[in-house]
Amino acid sequence: MTLQQDDDTLMARVAAGEEAAFRLLVLRWEAQVRAFLIHMLGSLEEAEDLTQETFIKVHAQAGRYRGEGLFRSWLMRIAGNLARSRLRRRKILGWVRFDPAEHDVTDRGPTPEGNLEARERATMVRAALAALPERQREALVLHRYQGLKYKEIADAMGTSVPGVESLIQRALATLRGQLAGKVG
Repeated sequence: MTLQQDDDTLMARVAAGEEAAFRLLVLRWEAQVRAFLIHMLGSLEEAEDLTQETFIKVHAQAGRYRGEGLFRSWLMRIAGNLARSRLRRRKILGWVRFDPAEHDVTDRGPTPEGNLEARERATMVRAALAALPERQREALVLHRYQGLKYKEIADAMGTSVPGVESLIQRALATLRGQLAGKVG
């Protein structure tokens, strides 16, 4: 039994009211949903709130899930919709990469100057990413940070595979243009 089929089976069990199946889905997918939401929102606290809200929606909509081996795309669509709604409410299109290593205070050997340069470079990259249009940023995050294939992204975003390819290519071209000569 593949992971996708297993997720479909679990969703059928959730639809039938089996809470243990729901807990297993949450355990399996919670970290990936949270990471996606952190990338989209730039806030760990908001990401945690929306992760919980995502799974509440999964539970509530379990009976409507079609079970065609597309659980991850369906799940990320729910999380993406919640993130876009939150961003619209905030009226800020913020995107910050959360990297626990950036917050680690243990000495790993780089010089203070090296650390400063790395932080400045990361700040420039985050600013360039935040300036991307929302759909370009979402497609790029799903592909680069969540590892989704173009077809899965297309399903999650409600677009075509060529549309996803275009979004990602435009995002990368914009980033290259904005960061040319700034990040070395």
